[in-house]
Amino acid sequence: MILQYWQKELPFKYPFTISNGRTKTHQPSLVVALSIGNFTGFGEAPAIAYYHITVEQMVADLESKKQMVEKFALTDPERYWHYLHHLFPENPFLVCALDMAAWDLFGQMKGKKLYQLWNTQWENTPVTDYTIGIDSIEKMLFKMKEQPWPIYKVKLGTDQDIAIIKALRAATDAVLRVDANAGWTLEEAREKIPQLAELGVEMIEQPLAKDNWEGMQQLYQESQLPLFADESCVFEQDVLRCANHFHGINIKLTKCSGLTPARRMIAKGRELGMKIMMGSMNESSIGAAAVANFLPQLDYVDMDGPLLLSQDMASGIHFDYGAVTLGGSAGLGVRVQF
Repeated sequence: MILQYWQKELPFKYPFTISNGRTKTHQPSLVVALSIGNFTGFGEAPAIAYYHITVEQMVADLESKKQMVEKFALTDPERYWHYLHHLFPENPFLVCALDMAAWDLFGQMKGKKLYQLWNTQWENTPVTDYTIGIDSIEKMLFKMKEQPWPIYKVKLGTDQDIAIIKALRAATDAVLRVDANAGWTLEEAREKIPQLAELGVEMIEQPLAKDNWEGMQQLYQESQLPLFADESCVFEQDVLRCANHFHGINIKLTKCSGLTPARRMIAKGRELGMKIMMGSMNESSIGAAAVANFLPQLDYVDMDGPLLLSQDMASGIHFDYGAVTLGGSAGLGVRVQF
């Protein structure tokens, strides 16, 4: 294999803010490519500050073991993931990018999209939500009205949470989901969730701090709404712990280290009777295409990354009022453009 990589800064349409006041105007990302003959597979890993993995660190790790990355004989992407996992044990983001590229490459070599390699049919695919980041109520309303959509995911974690949802609900009959990004205490969650239920909110993502397992167990038993783990469910071993604390899990490919472990997380979640969601971390259409190939296996999806960016890196995914279709090419199903 031949390895290439690029460092990218993808601009958001609007500054993107979540709980605790974290705001960014650009998404730093690493794009990798693995080539064999005439086939090239692409992968992407966004850098997320609160996980303390930068693009610069990913590049440094990649450069230090570039020859070892290239020398593997790609006969099975799952075996390659295990190889990469031991090669970069402290950098799951980089492993994800390389795992994604390997699956894309392998799919092209086999002439199949990934969901076909996984023996799933393109049916019963959930509609993606559209995320409204924290802002003034007026600006959040503007963002919602500018992008008519059947499902909105609303970032909360402020002292205006109920007022925000009341204002949005007054302006739309669309499904509303809430993502608190671990921004509430148990007391706040107990106070807000019944009010959000009355306002027709469908589900709550990560209401409490990621390690507040005692609080989550209490909230799980009391909540009028389904609770989904995000920050509490990063790696495979977290799925079992989330049982009896959350009704579902939100899997992020970048955090869990790729498509290969995500498949196992889905299987484990199903075994435990949990609902399965897959989310994005502001990836371009490269990373979003990886999520899209999982759609037949999901109950919910948040793959609006390309819609939040003012500049994309690939084509091939089509969004039609939340419904997602993939392009005609094999592998991920996208054409990279940069």
